[in-house]
Amino acid sequence: MDGEQNRPAARVEVIDAAAAGQRIDNWLLSRLKGVPKSRVYRLLRTGQVRVNGGRIKAPYRLRAGDRVRIPPVRTAVEGETPAIPEGVIARLREAVLHDADDLLVIDKPSGIAVHGGSGLAWGVIEALKSREPGFLELVHRLDRETSGCLLLARSREALLATQRAFQQGEVEKSYLLLVRSEWPEGRMRVDAPLRRDLQRGGERVVEVRQDGREALTEFEAVERYRGATLVRAVLHTGRTHQIRVHAAHLGHPLAGDDRYGDRAFNRQMRELGLRRLFLHASSLVLPVPGRDERLTVSSPLPEELQDVLNRLENR
Repeated sequence: MDGEQNRPAARVEVIDAAAAGQRIDNWLLSRLKGVPKSRVYRLLRTGQVRVNGGRIKAPYRLRAGDRVRIPPVRTAVEGETPAIPEGVIARLREAVLHDADDLLVIDKPSGIAVHGGSGLAWGVIEALKSREPGFLELVHRLDRETSGCLLLARSREALLATQRAFQQGEVEKSYLLLVRSEWPEGRMRVDAPLRRDLQRGGERVVEVRQDGREALTEFEAVERYRGATLVRAVLHTGRTHQIRVHAAHLGHPLAGDDRYGDRAFNRQMRELGLRRLFLHASSLVLPVPGRDERLTVSSPLPEELQDVLNRLENR
């Protein structure tokens, strides 16, 4: 009964200037609260979402005046505001690394999604918006279990400028990760296309496939331990699970990775106190919108990850 009440008829929304420039998939995810992300992408793939009467793909960027048909899908109860714990909001407010020039960078904790969806009522963006008036949007994403530098924009102009900088390869994103076994000397450049939405054991995964999208990652060893290596990765593209899949493809899966990792290695790391994916977005370097300078923001390794490294060093 409740499900039928929450299943509206198809509707058409006209895109205004504030929403222009957003990808259709991101825009839909913000509109269809409580709808699994996989379902939203299926609606796009099967042509149930139409723009100006025609089928479009997920990367399509909306334009002012576009008429978007949204099919009837079950969402959260209309008008219902998700209950966001005050402790989470306080934690995010304390995690600010930079707040100037219409750019906000926070040190995202592991375990908190960047936005609601896929069964999650809220994420970082909803938590921050619940206490901050005015424009605030995600510029990019981090996986739920990844911690570190997350960039948001406080104006439409800053959002479009930084998204353009990402697309043109003007943003440097560095990560720290712990992998199985000893990483080779020197810098390693991995150019291996990735394909997502594949099924393995009942869950969606990303794989290295020749029919996938271009994906480029640079790796370099930072510190070697017995049976493991701390590695720095620089992303040149932003594919889903890119670092995790590229590292596993090289035979060096990440510690704590239940999807692409090694069970025995993960078990050893749990014995050392690891309770999460060992992947941390350690720095962002990007052009400041409207100014001839670059912004560098860094995030130290979280204490729980540093503790694992200390135990590795002493074992």
